[in-house]
Amino acid sequence: MKKIEAIIQPSQFNSVKDALLEIGVEGMTVTEVRGHGRQKGHTEVYRGREYTLDLLPKVKIEMVLPDQRVEQAVEAILKAAKTGKIGDGKIFLSTVGDAIRIRNGEHGESAL
Repeated sequence: MKKIEAIIQPSQFNSVKDALLEIGVEGMTVTEVRGHGRQKGHTEVYRGREYTLDLLPKVKIEMVLPDQRVEQAVEAILKAAKTGKIGDGKIFLSTVGDAIRIRNGEHGESAL
């Protein structure tokens, strides 16, 4: 099993969610987060005053999938989230040792 963490632009969330649902990914956790990568934020002007936004709003999607579904999910995220501009986001993959469903104690992929 692998955990996929995708940090994407908020404007791309609905298209990423739809792409994942289309390939049969049912469970995901979504969090509104703030951060920056290489772009280090940007400067804006509000009511004549200039200020720097160094932590930009992002959406973090987390899911755990069986190994054979990971590549398809990553491709779906890449296609749906890509705008070609700086700040499109990142995808992180990590190995999950076990998953346990609290309701009935199932372990492993059956708990997903």
